Amino acid sequence: MLAMLCMVWTSSVFNFWATEQRVYYKYKLLVAVTLLVSVAKPALGIFLVLHSEDKVTARILGLALVELIGYTWCFVVQMKTGKKLFSVKVWKYALGFNLPLVPHYLSQVVLNNSDRIMINSMVGDSAAGIYSLAYSLAMIMTLFNTSLAQTLSPWMYQKIKDKQIKDLAPIAYLSLGIVAVVNLLLIMLAPEAVRMFAPASYYEAIYCIPPVAMGVLFMYSYDLFAKFAFYYEKTTLIMFASVGGAILNIILNYFGIKMFGYVAAAYTTLICYMCYVVFHYILMTKICNRYLDGVKPYNTKFLLAFAGVFLACGFAMLFTYDHPVIRYSIIAASVIAMIIKRDKIKESVQKIMALRKK
Repeated sequence: MLAMLCMVWTSSVFNFWATEQRVYYKYKLLVAVTLLVSVAKPALGIFLVLHSEDKVTARILGLALVELIGYTWCFVVQMKTGKKLFSVKVWKYALGFNLPLVPHYLSQVVLNNSDRIMINSMVGDSAAGIYSLAYSLAMIMTLFNTSLAQTLSPWMYQKIKDKQIKDLAPIAYLSLGIVAVVNLLLIMLAPEAVRMFAPASYYEAIYCIPPVAMGVLFMYSYDLFAKFAFYYEKTTLIMFASVGGAILNIILNYFGIKMFGYVAAAYTTLICYMCYVVFHYILMTKICNRYLDGVKPYNTKFLLAFAGVFLACGFAMLFTYDHPVIRYSIIAASVIAMIIKRDKIKESVQKIMALRKK
């Protein structure tokens, strides 16, 4: 517990420092620190686990030690740069802004974990294990989504501040396309991913991956819309959306798992994230009407068409799992298409990366 409390402090210190680096587009040191810590955590963890009797405590101590060594200097830098240990004005503003977000982030924890807890209690340990594997594999893509979102965030906030709303759509559509393609690739390769990470008894997990992976795209798109609520400090409304999504997820899980089995939890996750996105899009529209003279950043029809095509492709890939020849043909065609369009793909990535310099 003490080690984990230390990690709460070290991770917070790092996140404050990392946010500042992203705002000022200082990515080199941020990437270097992130990579070093990412490599050191498993390396020290494996060493301590192999050379200790209490392996659980050894693992936690390994994580805490790496973060204390890797992140404490961030605190020293921030204290030295800030030149002020305590500010009533800053604390008052921060508490007013963030207190409504506590239920928001707790609701996201519920949304991410309630299905596994309910499967375990309603179906059994075995089903919960299979679903957890599928969920973990599908959520791998959130690492990519988070990196992309953090790259775009400072640029998007600057555009909202300058009221250059029309500049958002081209980059937002491009990023949505990249996330969609990456998640569709994961759905295509779900059987191979399950075989790689688990024994044959877990093979049923492949049928849970597509809906959860498709939900990942909606998780990313929510961030594009929620930026407006965060910028104009409508955090109470964000809280209501998150709490509502978590409650809806629990209700749908209860009836879905009871009627259709544990696989239903994957589909309730997708449905909840879709509802979550719709709410934030409506909230964004109202904020634009109030603060931005009614100018809308995105085309609703385009977004609906994009979502429809993405869902159709995702479910189509699901039905090819029992027809490997068709699935491998699609994978081969996709690889060939990416090779042919490699210059276009490279140009798209460079366009997003160039935002850091603006």
